[in-house]
Amino acid sequence: MISLLLLVTSSAFSNELESVRIWPSPDETRVVIDLKSEADFSYFTLSSPYRVVVDLKNTNLNAKLPISVKDSKVLTKIRSSGAPSKGTYRLVFELKTKVTPELFKLKPTPGGQYGHRLVIDMPHSSTSKSQDAQPTSNASTSAVSKDASQFSGNADIIVAIDAGHGGEDPGSIGPTKKYEKHATLSISRKMAEQLNSVPGVKAVMTRNGDYFVNLNKRSDIARRSKAHLLVSVHADSFSSSKPRGASVFVLNTRRANTEISRWVEKHEEQSELLGGAGEVLAKTNTDKNVSQTLLDLQFSHSQKEGYKVATNILKEMGKVTRLHKKEPVHASLAVLKSPDIPSVLVETGFISNPTEEKLLFQRSHQDKLARALSKSIVQYFEANPPEGTLFAQRRTAQKHKVVKGDSLSAIAKKYRSSTQAIMKSNNLKSSGLRIGQVLIIPGNNKPIVIAKTSNPVETEAITHTVQSGEYLGKIANKYKVSVSSIKQQNNLKRETLWVGQKLKITVKLKDLPVRKHKVAKGEFLSKIAKKYGVTVDGIRKTNKLRSDNLAVGQLLLIPNK
Repeated sequence: MISLLLLVTSSAFSNELESVRIWPSPDETRVVIDLKSEADFSYFTLSSPYRVVVDLKNTNLNAKLPISVKDSKVLTKIRSSGAPSKGTYRLVFELKTKVTPELFKLKPTPGGQYGHRLVIDMPHSSTSKSQDAQPTSNASTSAVSKDASQFSGNADIIVAIDAGHGGEDPGSIGPTKKYEKHATLSISRKMAEQLNSVPGVKAVMTRNGDYFVNLNKRSDIARRSKAHLLVSVHADSFSSSKPRGASVFVLNTRRANTEISRWVEKHEEQSELLGGAGEVLAKTNTDKNVSQTLLDLQFSHSQKEGYKVATNILKEMGKVTRLHKKEPVHASLAVLKSPDIPSVLVETGFISNPTEEKLLFQRSHQDKLARALSKSIVQYFEANPPEGTLFAQRRTAQKHKVVKGDSLSAIAKKYRSSTQAIMKSNNLKSSGLRIGQVLIIPGNNKPIVIAKTSNPVETEAITHTVQSGEYLGKIANKYKVSVSSIKQQNNLKRETLWVGQKLKITVKLKDLPVRKHKVAKGEFLSKIAKKYGVTVDGIRKTNKLRSDNLAVGQLLLIPNK
């Protein structure tokens, strides 16, 4: 009788809620519920106060609730509530404002990193515009100023950078469990920093943090910013660990024809990307009456220009890393489908290869990749400057009529020229000007040099060994990361830890705890620097050493970079 009762109880609760993960982003907040088996659910919304209520049938709880949410624009708390019926588990999402949630189920991933999931997307507004289109202090005006400044020929060239994956979507996973999404974000940030250092170029990122951006919104961000180019950054993967090297993908003619047919007739969802790229930029709808001829011309232009960019990228990347394919690869990749924006997808290397996985997470290698990508993009626009941009007018002589308040240095700065060049072109013997004077501003034929910049947000994957008395919240606070990020990176279904357990944590370098080293017999600066992966000069500066002589027992502070 007891055995029968246990059997009935077990079958009544056939599912189990294992964990709840929260991924806030600028546009929406995504909540992922990890379950033992496929979700059988229903939901409804309430007001006064605003709430979303989700009922999970035949499910019991094996996760810690309630959860307070601090960094979401709409969600404040997730808690349980009284069950509406026996065997049903009720979740309540407390909100700051009214939202229209989207709920859908995801099946287990082939690699086993995720099981069954129920995903709840909560948009921050019905017409939200991503803040990622504003990567720098003055980028917020890029979409407006571009059009206005075209009349004076000073518009910026806008480059949209799409860091592949993010948040709930880790991308491909390397042999040592490093995630593609972290490498792509770091390289993309470095690219943005490099491009923003070039006068006349503005970088816009589809995501600027570890969160998921809905696939169809990535191209929308580029389009809203009136991007001249879209570069999607990924790391490839294969079932074998042998393949190595970078590749660049462009849209093939066959795919373009297919896309046009779909846009005009069916408005169907786009297919997935190949290899390690994953799903990117899907589901686009347009008017059925859009001219197929116009689309054909737009696609033809995008393909041609995308191929030019891809060729430039391979040339520069080949100088800093191995190439898997030495020519642009024509492929059916959904990220390349925009008819109005030339697009390329860059596979920076194979994360499935142990050597390249290590390289992709080395700051020096990321710097080289970002610089090669930035240089190739600038070179392309130097040779193919869009009309109305600063790049288009920089090689052409212009006229400037002096007005009250003008100075030679101010005019030189406005046109990205020099006082000496303007004086020489106008045979000026002094820098004095008169109102109404017409100056010839010479064109600039010198190639643009990209200044070396250091990315302000450097990260490093460290290993933390759990000590007695430690718990996830305490560890997360120590490294200034979220509990959910630690759980995802280590595939933790629960928050229970054991002493000696090793956790992989991706930490911002500036947030790493200060390290101390006690000099032992036989140690010298270069040996200590190599041990911690830092430079000798870094240790010298941090400790204000006047010589390289060390004393046994001397305490050294080890810099994080």
